[in-house]
Amino acid sequence: MSGAARPGTYALILQSRRRTTLSIGRRGELALTPGYYVYVGSAFGPGGVAARVARHFRRVKKKHWHIDYLREALVPVVAWCSYEAERLEHRWAGAFRDLPGMTPVPGFGCSDCRCDAHLFRCRRMPDADAFSRRSGSRVDTLAFPVGD
Repeated sequence: MSGAARPGTYALILQSRRRTTLSIGRRGELALTPGYYVYVGSAFGPGGVAARVARHFRRVKKKHWHIDYLREALVPVVAWCSYEAERLEHRWAGAFRDLPGMTPVPGFGCSDCRCDAHLFRCRRMPDADAFSRRSGSRVDTLAFPVGD
């Protein structure tokens, strides 16, 4: 399997530069404040992590997941990923929740699981090393050009 199509777990780091409110499909409105947002997900289907992250980073696309709505107002910064065969998104959500300065956005991105949230707010750019230690995962960085 090529590196580009490897399945795994990812965390998108996005930045809000201004205060705004978005309509998130059936979920309703979400108030965004300046700072960083972290969205945790997994990609075990065709295309793997790289394809899923590239899709999330595109601005223009059909809206399917909660995260698709956020791209209208948030700027992608980086994605962290793990190519472990185990689905780590729930453990990662717990690790982000437990990091100092992280605030969960209740119910966001976790409609198919028991997690409180898969989206977190923070004022400063999260630290990959601190997250890696907290989650117990080796984390790789994916950088994508931001486009439409």
